[in-house]
Amino acid sequence: MLAALTNTPRDYAWGSTTLIAGLEGRAPTGVPEAEIWFGDHPGSPARLGADGNPTLAEWLSVHGTDAETPARLPYLLKLLAAASPLSIQVHPSKAEAEAGAAREDADGVAADAPHRNYKDDNHKPEVIVAISERFEALAGLRDLDATRRLVAALGDSAGVRALADSLEGEGEGEGEGGGDGDGSLDGDASAALRRTIAWLLSGSAQNTVDDVIAALGTATSAEFEPEIAAVRAIAEAYPGDPGVVVALLMNYVSLTRGEAVFVPAGVLHAYLSGLGVELMAASDNVLRGGLTPKHIDVDELLRIVDARPDAPPRLAPQPVAEGVEVFAPGIADFELWHITSGADDERRVPLHGPGIALAVAGEPVVRTASGAEVSLRPGAAAFATADERELVISGAGEVFVAQPGR
Repeated sequence: MLAALTNTPRDYAWGSTTLIAGLEGRAPTGVPEAEIWFGDHPGSPARLGADGNPTLAEWLSVHGTDAETPARLPYLLKLLAAASPLSIQVHPSKAEAEAGAAREDADGVAADAPHRNYKDDNHKPEVIVAISERFEALAGLRDLDATRRLVAALGDSAGVRALADSLEGEGEGEGEGGGDGDGSLDGDASAALRRTIAWLLSGSAQNTVDDVIAALGTATSAEFEPEIAAVRAIAEAYPGDPGVVVALLMNYVSLTRGEAVFVPAGVLHAYLSGLGVELMAASDNVLRGGLTPKHIDVDELLRIVDARPDAPPRLAPQPVAEGVEVFAPGIADFELWHITSGADDERRVPLHGPGIALAVAGEPVVRTASGAEVSLRPGAAAFATADERELVISGAGEVFVAQPGR
């Protein structure tokens, strides 16, 4: 089966009023349009075709019987359009999610309670590919020596000195949050970063937070100009939020169209601005660390966060054929194929599970060997059952295909 999928945008406050409308070639509605979900997730299941038809979740619950056509998809595909920063957050591993959900169930925490950390027992690794000319994000914790140089560029105020002392293992942040304890240089850096994050989010560091944010207003640095500009913009969106200073510890990533980051379990991240195609495991599990009015559980975040500094987690695509590449992070939940084609081209994508094709440019046609065919425009999607085995994409356009990982 091959069928068109439709859904309506979700109006989260951080969403853009123009990016999704511009992609779809229509007038803006005047309200934020943050995400469109293409999948069967109960939070916003896509519909098979027009209003009145079943949702994909309803259809799979009836027709999904085995691994080839499961009753639930292992992934969720989204269009994401950010005009202001999303929360700083981290996702658990599968084992952490299972243990956390069981613990909260045993404690009687309601499934819809605003303070519940684990909405389900699944992990939530995710990849996002930029489809705007620029997409900004924070992803992972920066090399500690580089962060110390960035902090030094903020000046010599009392708050900046306190932050610098914490990153050196001294001052008010000392002893907070624990560390790896392995005696290695990586362990020492991880301990310093974990301790500093714990202190900043503890509620006892507000004077330091306010002072560091004030210092950002006049700071200059040739080495860290993009990072300072990005965090200054975050501070304007979330004045006084401790997450602004946590953001100073994170890798700033500026993606150009077609570039991607992959965020596995434990990696602290936040998307800042731009339009992207996002693919994730089907889960709602989010532990937040700032830039949000929602629940923040500092202790649980610190328990699952990977505080080791590292390079930004960029994910390069693997070429498959002319006009066909795949973003494959090596997990069972998903991989994301990227197809570009000209007017006279045909591109073939083998399916090894149920797939969702999403167009982001042109007017491509998606068809199957059984003869089913769907014409797509930017922002439109189609669902294919795994028994179709292959999608053929023709005509000028650009398409992403989500399917389970191999």
